[in-house]
Amino acid sequence: MEEGIDFLYGRNPVMEALRSGRDMNKVFIMEGQQKGPLAQIIAMANEASVQVSFVPKTKLEKMAGSEHHQGVVAAVAAYEYKSIEDMFALAESKGETPLFILLDELEDPHNLGSILRTADAVGAHGIIIPKRRSVGLTQTVAKASTGAIEYIPVARVTNLTRTLEELKEKGLWVVGTDASESQDYRRLDGNMPLVVVIGSEGKGMSRLVRETCDFLVHMPMVGHVTSLNASVAAALLLYEVHRTRHPLS
Repeated sequence: MEEGIDFLYGRNPVMEALRSGRDMNKVFIMEGQQKGPLAQIIAMANEASVQVSFVPKTKLEKMAGSEHHQGVVAAVAAYEYKSIEDMFALAESKGETPLFILLDELEDPHNLGSILRTADAVGAHGIIIPKRRSVGLTQTVAKASTGAIEYIPVARVTNLTRTLEELKEKGLWVVGTDASESQDYRRLDGNMPLVVVIGSEGKGMSRLVRETCDFLVHMPMVGHVTSLNASVAAALLLYEVHRTRHPLS
């Protein structure tokens, strides 16, 4: 394929890409699957004037690099990273207090995909990742996000600590997850403009990022394990912010 073109596969990711109006060259459907679950995707592609081709299963597997394509692959423009200014603009357009997520060298694409799903679910305005030593916007991430990647801006920055300092200057408060010397996450005031920091798998937050945080919180653990998966910790913290911002009436 030409430069700047990528393959997206799976029913939900392709459907959400069509819904979001993402630039798409062609949709490939497995032969014999014109009806049933893929009929809606075919109709959406036709409505968007995207060419649909019916191809053998082997060709789909080659394009997707996986057997789990669910009968559909789309040739799409490669994912574009956004800027932090885009994230502020999104919050302003919704009339909402900014809620950003900063991932400190997260490496597992499934964790990033899961965090994208949660970010979309709670109405977060963007995710910040470092340019180096971090998973980027790959098709594995897209698949794991089940379409959320189409709606959440992701910005890549050179220096996480400097970025956090700049965000603090713009009025945001930085909260990190840390098991020691921290308060219960349920005490966090989620109504503030926030940057939620999630550390990497295994190592957690780097020293400089930790020292830049305004608050450190932890999730109480009463079982035998000593830590939570990064995407699970992110989900708990983000939903606590959501609970604070949208209390039951």
